[in-house]
Amino acid sequence: MKSDIATAEIAQPYAQALMSVAESKNQTEEFGEDVRSLLNLLKNSPELQSFVGNPFIEPDKKKAVINEVVGDTNSNFRNFLMLLVDRRRILLLEPICEQYIALLRQKNQTVLAEITSTVPLSQEQEQAIREKVIAMTNARQVDLETKIDRDLIGGVIIKVGSQVIDASLRSQLRRLSLRLSGS
Repeated sequence: MKSDIATAEIAQPYAQALMSVAESKNQTEEFGEDVRSLLNLLKNSPELQSFVGNPFIEPDKKKAVINEVVGDTNSNFRNFLMLLVDRRRILLLEPICEQYIALLRQKNQTVLAEITSTVPLSQEQEQAIREKVIAMTNARQVDLETKIDRDLIGGVIIKVGSQVIDASLRSQLRRLSLRLSGS
């Protein structure tokens, strides 16, 4: 399920509706946990993604599988998912979930920092990055999303919104190479 501008425009009102329900029940964090779990499941299960996005599968079958997958999550959240099936918007589940998480971050003054490194970071390194990002953005909290890229050679790349801090060895070597070739 690819997320483009049109998809985001359709997904946004559904994410806002889910946030409204969560706020009215004072359960924004609980919904956030359910949404994160579901997103993780979708990202790690291409079979589930294609099942949910297949317009030829009967709504009752989709509801049964969704009930099985979400198990004993919040009944309001489960009802929301059933509504998406009924309105034939379940194929937008991933972008709706991503938008909900973005709304939750905004509500909690939390920023997302995407970290790319050559090896998994230690807890101390992650904490140091969180502190640096908080100092840069004045956010209350930082969510880290980490990726491994062996081509970096060493160091990290930190992306917060449109701001990128490239402290990778690959980038440093590229800058050195440009300076040497320019001399």
